[in-house]
Amino acid sequence: MEIGDSPEEAAFRTEARAWLEQHATRLDDAAASPQGSYGASGLQSHMDRSRAWQRTLYEQGWAGITLPKEYGGRGGSGMQQAIFNEEQAQFDVSVGAFSVAVSMVVPTLIAHGTEQQKKEHIDAILRGDELWCQLYSEPGAGSDLASLATRAVLDGDEYVVNGQKVWNSFAQFADYGILLARTDPDAPKHRGITYFIVDMKTPGIDVRPLVQITGVAHFNEVFLTDVRIPAANVLGDVNNGWRVAQTTLGNERAMIGGGQGGRQLADIIALAQRMGVSGDPVVRQQLAQLVIRAGVIKYMGFRMRTAMSKGQMPGPEASVLKLAYSQHLAKTGDLVLSLIGPNATLWGEDAPDNSRWQDQFLSQWASRIGGGTDEVQRNVIGERALGLPRDPVSDKDVPWRELVKP
Repeated sequence: MEIGDSPEEAAFRTEARAWLEQHATRLDDAAASPQGSYGASGLQSHMDRSRAWQRTLYEQGWAGITLPKEYGGRGGSGMQQAIFNEEQAQFDVSVGAFSVAVSMVVPTLIAHGTEQQKKEHIDAILRGDELWCQLYSEPGAGSDLASLATRAVLDGDEYVVNGQKVWNSFAQFADYGILLARTDPDAPKHRGITYFIVDMKTPGIDVRPLVQITGVAHFNEVFLTDVRIPAANVLGDVNNGWRVAQTTLGNERAMIGGGQGGRQLADIIALAQRMGVSGDPVVRQQLAQLVIRAGVIKYMGFRMRTAMSKGQMPGPEASVLKLAYSQHLAKTGDLVLSLIGPNATLWGEDAPDNSRWQDQFLSQWASRIGGGTDEVQRNVIGERALGLPRDPVSDKDVPWRELVKP
């Protein structure tokens, strides 16, 4: 791709920026807070703001920029979506609550859903009427997700589901969930999984928030007891849910990796100046490395745009971008706390910038683990991008039932 906007893209950027100026408030860089930093008591407000902003986007024709118009979208290009995201990041709007629905569920519905499923859910998501959560990980199935044990048993025209999920973002507010469950315990673990759409109001679903070290209950654990899901809610083919899940995971990695790595550069440089360490040669080198990392992530984003502009689903490049962003978060977290020095041990109003930087440091693990850990991403890159041989495995063709420990 050509670096920089084409005349058509520049015109679209100007249009998007003008609309955002009319409908949102530009961020004051000095007061900007990292994504997800809405405080222990601000979750409901964050949900309300996210729904309201999503509705505004929909009503003004800016929701689902890449989606066909028949599904409530704008019918635009992946490049246009990327440009809008860049411009939107400069404004004080809440978008995180709909990241699962818009960035992960909608592309999966487009790729694998029936026409009925698309018509029932995509427009409702874009309107802000449906907030979704992801029901993938389990206490015994994290990085090895395919070992999941939640069972779904067909009973007439319904599946009866029993099991437990964990690390489910915003599940306590979700209207729907995307659920992976085992439908054939006699098949190898990757081939006996089915992907479901589940109404979170269904009897038997118990959502329990998990309070993190920041005091925010962003994640949850979800218990499913005799939950009945209509067979019509299967997304894709029965026992082929692992393939469908890869679509969702690829989009999740692209979403996390596209987290605007350079957005806080000016803030961090200003922090170094306020702390009186910007003249230190070691600090200056660390700040230079910060700028370099942000630049690398920016150009990796261009690479993703190229694939998107060709209508291609995110592949190994999504894992490369996600891994780079995870490493960037880790190194940037260490840097900002070292700039603050001993005051980094403070919290709340006693801390510099109302503990913005401490919150960012402690919140990094959500992005570094979510969508697949750094180790998982390295495996994906090695095998799918570099063509390296897979690690030897002994359970690939073994029925899942034989892998279960008594």
